[in-house]
Amino acid sequence: MELDDHAEDLASDLGVDKEEVKSDLQNLVEYSVPVDEAKQSLRRKYGDGSSGGSGSPSSKEIGDITPDDGNVTVTGTVLTAGKRSIRYQGSDHVIVEGELADETGTIDYTAWEDFGLSPGDTITAGNAGVREWDGEPELNLGESTSLSFVDESLQLTQEIGGEATLADLQTGDRARAVEVAVLECERRTIDGRDGETEILSGVVGDESGRLPFTNWDPAPEIEDGGPVRIENAYVQEFRGVPEVNVSEFSTVTELDREIEVGADTTTMAVSEAVATGGIYDVELVGNVIAVRDGSGIIQRCPECYRVIQKGQCRTHGDVDGIDDLRVKAILDDGTGTVTVVLDDELTAAVYGGTLDDALEQAREAMDQSVVADTIRERIVGREFSVRGHLSVDEYGANLDAERFEESDDDAQARARTFLEAVEKVAEIDDGADAEEVDA
Repeated sequence: MELDDHAEDLASDLGVDKEEVKSDLQNLVEYSVPVDEAKQSLRRKYGDGSSGGSGSPSSKEIGDITPDDGNVTVTGTVLTAGKRSIRYQGSDHVIVEGELADETGTIDYTAWEDFGLSPGDTITAGNAGVREWDGEPELNLGESTSLSFVDESLQLTQEIGGEATLADLQTGDRARAVEVAVLECERRTIDGRDGETEILSGVVGDESGRLPFTNWDPAPEIEDGGPVRIENAYVQEFRGVPEVNVSEFSTVTELDREIEVGADTTTMAVSEAVATGGIYDVELVGNVIAVRDGSGIIQRCPECYRVIQKGQCRTHGDVDGIDDLRVKAILDDGTGTVTVVLDDELTAAVYGGTLDDALEQAREAMDQSVVADTIRERIVGREFSVRGHLSVDEYGANLDAERFEESDDDAQARARTFLEAVEKVAEIDDGADAEEVDA
């Protein structure tokens, strides 16, 4: 069903002007709200008779607001307020978004009008719309919202201003301020919403860890690679992990001090790492139990560098592929499995030769699969420590490796430690059974 048809049906049910409903519906849909959810939100806004009509919005504390609420009146302190540009009805529209808090909790908000919000302001927002976003309620402050500034201060435990470390950041965060070292940076040309545009992308780090970033309006302070303070950054998901996004509304300031970047990474069990849904820098230890198809010598598209199959690129069609090396290995630590992907350099290291060596071996055998077979013989059945970036999606868990090293500990010692742990568990279980009998 077209958006126009949805609006007509909704306007007919609610007895309101179709164009007004269509405008509201298009507004929500273009802000990534599913159509059904958007329609329910508008039913609550205009009143569909099932809840006694639109009525006056009820006053609520932030901790009591749920996605089922329609419009509410709420008083809170602005924790963060950051501008961002989105595409709305074919043109750019600047919104302000952040967090609002009171003594009972915190809620995200989006302001579609310029209310002049700043961190630390205490406001009362009347007739603020409530929508569900990622399972949580979010406030929408628009033209129908009456907003006033309040002189009194609230007793908050939340910090005002959005200061964060990289480890604090989560997908969906807005108006954050971080102080980081630029570890990697490259200028790229991409197909943006207005055609080709240049961006900066790479990796930033602080004492708490590292994360990827994208700078949509290249800042010289970032490209120079020095330590910087970034204000009004927002966080989106990139390959299953949080990514710091720096927009034209962000402020980037060069720092006159160095930022220490933590050298250590988090070591986790495979099942624990997979349960996070994606983590940028993690270390896993386990046994390689298999080398998957698509390992050894592969071909990539010369345009986008994606792996191609039978001379076909998903984006560029028929292409003359360029040769490369890759390994896709299954790592198992007893709690779960993950596919570890090794790039050309790591693959050459485990293969024990260069790409030219691999091509020569394949020519002599008249079979490219011999390269994967050689790699398989060298790593399957051995324990490795792997550090890299884990992403989890509907296709499974994949770790893009930055380091792939065989464990140098004593296998017999590990076996003894494992058996001792099993024996201790058995002793505890036997003791518990004895206590049950005595009881």
